[in-house]
Amino acid sequence: MLTIYGVYRSRASRNIWLAYELGLPFKHVPVIQHYRLANAAAPDAPLNTRSPAFLKVNPNGHVPSIDDGGLILHESLAINLYLAKKQGGPLAPANIAEDGEMSMWALWAATEVESQALNIVYHRVGNPSGTKDPKIADAAVAALRGPFAVLDRALAHSGFLVGNRFTVADINVAEIVRYALPAPELFDAAPKVKAWLSACQSRPAFQKMWAERDKEPA
Repeated sequence: MLTIYGVYRSRASRNIWLAYELGLPFKHVPVIQHYRLANAAAPDAPLNTRSPAFLKVNPNGHVPSIDDGGLILHESLAINLYLAKKQGGPLAPANIAEDGEMSMWALWAATEVESQALNIVYHRVGNPSGTKDPKIADAAVAALRGPFAVLDRALAHSGFLVGNRFTVADINVAEIVRYALPAPELFDAAPKVKAWLSACQSRPAFQKMWAERDKEPA
């Protein structure tokens, strides 16, 4: 059986959402980020990204990771592309061209959006250090106006990223774009992105994942 390592309040949410979409049974091992703990090395500390047991799975010390019948994979976006292609069906690429597009969008979101979107979360909502700098958040918003315009144009044709249908590409990108939600001005300026993200998050599989996420401590 597929095993997914990582708490819901981590990038493991991407893999869990996809697993729900695909109807894949999985074992969930909640590995918490070490920086969220007062003392990750304490004898009574929960399984975390610095726990020796988890470092045997992922020596990089990050979540998520998966174990799929002995195949160990890291990196949430790559995991999703793998799972979708292995399972097949409408969420997977139908041909090599779609495969390339899905990989492109995953890398685009990771390089063009994620770091700036996280700066919005960290500096408008909060971060582990407890410090917020409005200037950093404002700079991140300014930096994302261009990528959001690119995404808005890409969604203009069908409302989806690849193949005129909902696919793993939408999951991968939506899970990164949602970090920017504390900047509503970005979404107001990109109405197709706003509608697309709302549609993605209205899906039953996302709602199921989010309900489980809400049960975890913030």
